[in-house]
Amino acid sequence: MTSAAVTVVVAEDSMLIRDGVLRVLATDDSIEVVGTATDFDATAELVHRHEPDVLITDIRMPPTGTDEGIRLARQLRAAKRRTGVIALSHYAEPAYATGLLDGGSAGRGYLLKEHIAHVDQLLNAVHVVAGGGSVLDPVIVETLLSRRREDELVGRLTARERQVLAEIAGGSSNRVVAQRLSLSQRAVEKHINSIFAKFGLTSDPTLDQRVTAVLLYLAAHSG
Repeated sequence: MTSAAVTVVVAEDSMLIRDGVLRVLATDDSIEVVGTATDFDATAELVHRHEPDVLITDIRMPPTGTDEGIRLARQLRAAKRRTGVIALSHYAEPAYATGLLDGGSAGRGYLLKEHIAHVDQLLNAVHVVAGGGSVLDPVIVETLLSRRREDELVGRLTARERQVLAEIAGGSSNRVVAQRLSLSQRAVEKHINSIFAKFGLTSDPTLDQRVTAVLLYLAAHSG
């Protein structure tokens, strides 16, 4: 391991899921797992001890099996800790997403466990979140889009624009979006600019427009 390695703590009470995550992380020499845990208290202690770059955590863990992962993320943000958080869940649940991103999207990710086998998706998420970025599983975004279609905000986007938004929420670059949707990069740029315009986002260079677009969806569907 080099001194530039991304350090990670993995918190998951399911042995099968935990082993799957560890196997994926082991394929990237730039990632170092510094600890594993299976419950809330042990995870909090490991994060305090190691201050990892990223915590990959199940949302539901002992002792209550409800929202331990979300509470850990909130505690880290309240304490102004630098550790990023990737929450894992079996469910594309908007309430979990809004809870995770409460207070800001920087250094936060939400992935579905069924996609852990997609090696590139998990590894990309680790590096993006470690760098202060945000990653949402495209399925989660699609779930948000499928609810309350009559909502004015949702109604502003075309079906293709919703697909593009789902891809950029997953951390994909314009080039990758173009490949996955069989579009030219220029077409992708036009769709993204249209999304920003429909959402009323400005050209302020200090504004992360991609993340803001996703957060607008989350806010529109949190109720």
